[in-house]
Amino acid sequence: MPPRLSRRTLFRAAAALGVAGAAGAWQLSVDSPADRVHLTSRARLPEPFTLPLTVPPVLAPERRDDTTDYYRIVQRAANVTVLPGYSTPIWGYNGIFPGPTIVSNRARRTVVTHRNELPVPVVVHLHGGHVPEESDGYPTDLLYPVGGSHEEMADMMGGPDPSAHTMFGERDYTYPDGQPAAALWYHDHRMDFTGPAVWRGLAGFHLVVDDAERRLGLPGGARDLPLMLADRAFDEDGAFTYPAIDPTMTHTPGVTGKFGRGVLGDVVLVNGVPWPAHRVDTARYRLRLLNGSNARVYRLRFDRRGGSLPIVQIGSDGGLLARPRELTELTIAPGERYDVVVDFSDCAVGDQVTVYNDLGAGTTTRVLRFDIAERVRDTAVVPDRLTDFETLDRRTAVATRRFAFRQGKAGGMRGWVINGRAYDPRTPIARPTLGQVEVWQLSTDLDHPIHLHLNQFQVLTRDGRAPRAADGGWKDTLYLPATGMAEIAVRFTDYAGRFVLHCHNLEHEDMAMMATFGTVAGIAT
Repeated sequence: MPPRLSRRTLFRAAAALGVAGAAGAWQLSVDSPADRVHLTSRARLPEPFTLPLTVPPVLAPERRDDTTDYYRIVQRAANVTVLPGYSTPIWGYNGIFPGPTIVSNRARRTVVTHRNELPVPVVVHLHGGHVPEESDGYPTDLLYPVGGSHEEMADMMGGPDPSAHTMFGERDYTYPDGQPAAALWYHDHRMDFTGPAVWRGLAGFHLVVDDAERRLGLPGGARDLPLMLADRAFDEDGAFTYPAIDPTMTHTPGVTGKFGRGVLGDVVLVNGVPWPAHRVDTARYRLRLLNGSNARVYRLRFDRRGGSLPIVQIGSDGGLLARPRELTELTIAPGERYDVVVDFSDCAVGDQVTVYNDLGAGTTTRVLRFDIAERVRDTAVVPDRLTDFETLDRRTAVATRRFAFRQGKAGGMRGWVINGRAYDPRTPIARPTLGQVEVWQLSTDLDHPIHLHLNQFQVLTRDGRAPRAADGGWKDTLYLPATGMAEIAVRFTDYAGRFVLHCHNLEHEDMAMMATFGTVAGIAT
């Protein structure tokens, strides 16, 4: 039996905001990595580029029928080796970090059964998934631990959200077929405690593939690498450190001190390995980049002998671009994914290509290194045309909505709010009509990566000008720097229900910077 949790209401945004304000989270007036507080590891850290990159294992389905692939994942505590010579306690999907990779075929339905053997409730969100409400991972749709009781649930819930889809022990998440090929990811999304849960290890890749993408001739097999970037810090025993007010994750949400701005570590992990090195051939490699960090933004640059190696972007959060686009650097915020091809064919055997983070400081300026090990003949290509792409026309928009992501007051407390409101699952901030195009205007005071559930969107403008080079394609997460503004075009489809938009700085999300919207088949309001 998991430990009994004390009674609490899920609707305590004001309390969380008050804790953050009292802790001094609002004393800084500008937003840059140098201004933020960084955790400092006390364990012995390895030298960069001395450990090999690993790739999360692909999970095999338990069974298949004519239409559906069935998977099973157990969420449990485990001990893993992250730093050499230490054992790090994690919460992991199947006890590993990152979790196992699920590869779904676009033509088939996917059902994933999650079993909760952790001591706290969990919620699974397929980030970027086009799925119905009951499988989206709404923050109050809790899966309680194995062995829980209805009395325990009533004690934890306090009856505030009668619409929540709650279960005990195990839960099936159903992901319909038809989603375009894309690099998605799954992670915990429990209200108030997403930050510490993801920090402890609850994150993994979910790749959607299809035959059309396979026929393009893009790099595949060992040259198709999913790469999850995630910063962490370690105590003297090699455990993850996190400045939680309540380390048990059972009572009070939030973080201490100035970490309300977002928790940053001093060790950059790639697929759970600190500053790894990876042996590559003189060939093109497809890198599916995911920022799985709580709050850190990276600006990636591939450096060979003091010069930048081109980055060819072929996809974004929601799948392939219409055409490839060459970049010299790439900014990636929490929750964002970029599908890129890097060509090592002009490198010599023995060359080293280092990936730098130009937004980092000290130990976080370096990410990983590619070591050129063998000359080969490469048959992979990057076609000039990748996919047919529908452009949403703002002239067809039926509504324009404004969402301001700000510090503000809610219930008399200072905190993170959207349109001046702290998160309330009961009250939708908007009711868009399924099938209709809308323009959403997003604005920020400080840095905020903004994420929409249910459907991807297209970026129309940034600060009244054209989007950035990497903004193309279908996105579900958009990074807005301090005092930024963007217009996006979005069209929600297929599933009526309640979903959320929120800041994907997980500490901001946990401190109420989230809002519910309800998709409807009637008249928009």
